[in-house]
Amino acid sequence: MSDRSLRITLVGPAYPWRGGLPLLVTDLAHRLTGEGHEVTVQTWSRQGPARLLPTRPLTAPEGAVFPAEPSLSWRNPVRGWRLGRAAASSDLVVVVHYTTIQAPVLWTVARAARRGARVVAICANVVPHERRAGDRLLTALLMRAVDAAVVHTAAERTALAALTDRPISVAALPPHLPDGPPRPPRAGVRGRLLFFGKVRRYKGVDVLLRALAELDDVRLTVVGEIYPDAADVDTLVDRLGLRGRVDLHPGYLPAARIPDLFASVDALVLPYRTATASQHVALAHRHGLPVVATRVGNFPDTIDDGVDGLLCTPGDVADLARALHELYAPGRLEALRAAVGSTDGERVWKTYLETLLTPDDRARGRRADLGE
Repeated sequence: MSDRSLRITLVGPAYPWRGGLPLLVTDLAHRLTGEGHEVTVQTWSRQGPARLLPTRPLTAPEGAVFPAEPSLSWRNPVRGWRLGRAAASSDLVVVVHYTTIQAPVLWTVARAARRGARVVAICANVVPHERRAGDRLLTALLMRAVDAAVVHTAAERTALAALTDRPISVAALPPHLPDGPPRPPRAGVRGRLLFFGKVRRYKGVDVLLRALAELDDVRLTVVGEIYPDAADVDTLVDRLGLRGRVDLHPGYLPAARIPDLFASVDALVLPYRTATASQHVALAHRHGLPVVATRVGNFPDTIDDGVDGLLCTPGDVADLARALHELYAPGRLEALRAAVGSTDGERVWKTYLETLLTPDDRARGRRADLGE
């Protein structure tokens, strides 16, 4: 890690945008400032088309706010070039890549900034879960404009290595949770599961509903924005005869309501078909909940199978039903809840900052070879 104060520009989603990544960018800015660095955050005035990305900002923050300038639009690469030229006076520029819709603008930022600054990309999604023509090309293009990349799982490193020769580091996604202290479990709650977050096909809510149909006397609460690729969820509830056992709450849930929601259920279920890195396990554990999840993304790294949660095969209704039956075996839920502990967040954050701030010798050598 650098032993001197650096001028750092962070480029990515930040308040008033909602979701996990704005919380990550904000927490990262505060922690870098706490290490003595001079930090500027540049965020989006327009993130992308409404059908794919949130377009309605928050009206109140869900955590500590860091000043951010809304200087970017996904439609306007020229603004990205101007930002990059200004950011070139920084020592380090960090661009947060999570959708290829923004990749052309981030490419202009990185290419212009790299004339004077070291540029690192945090790749939250190497290739989108809902893949489109040109995704791999756009990610590869962005990687050509940076010095190095950071990903959150070994699988993501493998995927990115197929698209670039830039140095790629793996650092576990650090916890960046919304405000709100945990609530004690609500008395008398038993037999209620929770799916929480955006409802998209890759997240496997349809698989969860089919598994739920194989259990008796267990209810499910689904809370989150339902995207067009999963719009048949409501129809599936009726087709499976689950209308009396499934509560759908479409829409964004403000962070202030999360503690009460998590106190009203037995466990969080994450039946994803695919994943990269998610902080939902850390969020559940913070609120004392065990997690049932598939073996994708960072779930196997954050769940101790059989201790504080249960893992199963992605896309497999029978195996998910098996895990849910096990959850409700006599004494099993109580044992899992008793074993839930907090993540050593400070240790994870320390490693994350070191990864971002420590230049890779291969990157420096390549820049020298190119005369950059």
